[in-house]
Amino acid sequence: MTDCGCEKAQRDLEEYLRNEVCTTTRSDIEEHLAHCTGCQDEAHVARTLTEAVARACVEYAPDELREQVLATIRAADSAAV
Repeated sequence: MTDCGCEKAQRDLEEYLRNEVCTTTRSDIEEHLAHCTGCQDEAHVARTLTEAVARACVEYAPDELREQVLATIRAADSAAV
């Protein structure tokens, strides 16, 4: 493998953290992160943010808001028919 460099590692970091890069790219980024403290810091910040967003997305909307959204969808469906 060859070190992909900071520019490529940072450009592909989000996809890497979401497991959306090919195996070759993944191993190149992992090799780069193993040796570059600056990119390690970037990866840590991005991973922390990604995990925080993921946690926030599993929470449920309040019942009142869900009912309002469902009512709006039903009204739009009725109007479309």
